[in-house]
Amino acid sequence: MNRLVPGPIKRLYNAVWREWLIYHLADERYKFMFDPPPPDEWVVLDCETTGLNIAKDQIISIGAVRIVGNKLMTSERLELLIKPDKELSAESVKIHRLRELDLVNGLAPEIAIAKLMHFIGSRPIVGYYLEFDVAMLNKVIWRMLGQGLPQEKIEVSEMYYEYKNAQLPINERGQMIDLRFETLMKDLSLPVRDAHDALNDAVMTGLAFVKLRQLLRQ
Repeated sequence: MNRLVPGPIKRLYNAVWREWLIYHLADERYKFMFDPPPPDEWVVLDCETTGLNIAKDQIISIGAVRIVGNKLMTSERLELLIKPDKELSAESVKIHRLRELDLVNGLAPEIAIAKLMHFIGSRPIVGYYLEFDVAMLNKVIWRMLGQGLPQEKIEVSEMYYEYKNAQLPINERGQMIDLRFETLMKDLSLPVRDAHDALNDAVMTGLAFVKLRQLLRQ
């Protein structure tokens, strides 16, 4: 509904909604997430989890990198391990290659995600199939703040779909497009790192975001 109203009304709606969220924020130390974001800056993030069940599984690793303009600031990165409160399944270890031994000194979820929120600040969040990662993060953030992450969310697979769809003849637009990450990276001629590592995945997603921004402006 919000996207259908005229610009001035939309801005007023957003301002009122922002103030409502701040008023109901359970911990005022995190009001900074509602500040105007730094211009031309984003944070790309990725999470590794014990599985794909949002209700039952947990985050065990977070990787995040800042982007400024067209530069991926790999020197400004965040890499966190989180200690789960249940045993890891053999299936999940095969995917993310993190063993219980690797996580024995991991942070408590609230501590890790507090560090992440300070790292993000008010910057828009970029990710590949970001909805899942945000849902996993918000399970903890709701306990801390009484609400989820308020920052703008940018989905790289949607950017890639927009780019590929625009290349098709008008009468062929809207058809299915292969959005697999390996397809996206190969098509954009971007370097590939070992997958299912939170920081590596965040860096690759950041590279895709920067290139797609450039392509979509052309």
